[in-house]
Amino acid sequence: MVSLHCPLTPEMQGLVDARRLSLMKPSAFLVNTARGPLIDEAALAAALDDGRIAGAAVDVLSVEPPARSNPLLAAKHCVITPHVAWATRDARRRLIDVAAANLAAYLDGRPQNVVNRI
Repeated sequence: MVSLHCPLTPEMQGLVDARRLSLMKPSAFLVNTARGPLIDEAALAAALDDGRIAGAAVDVLSVEPPARSNPLLAAKHCVITPHVAWATRDARRRLIDVAAANLAAYLDGRPQNVVNRI
């Protein structure tokens, strides 16, 4: 399995292209929860449809919402989530709890998790 967790920079755009996909085993899975343009979507769709890799799961696409012509929408063994795969019930509860604790601490004169101390 290859799982992408990297920023999108000019150097990283198209990181997973036809050449890199050709280096993967036929049993490999590709997971992208980072940024859509890290993957050459046409190359990934071709690799999936030809059985060169076993499957892919992407939580991001190069353009959102995707155009009907996006090749991953019809690719074999490809799961696409709407960029909310992080949002499990537990994750959302934790997010709300941290936000409420931050607000309460701020109102009590004890700011926490401060990014900009100006």
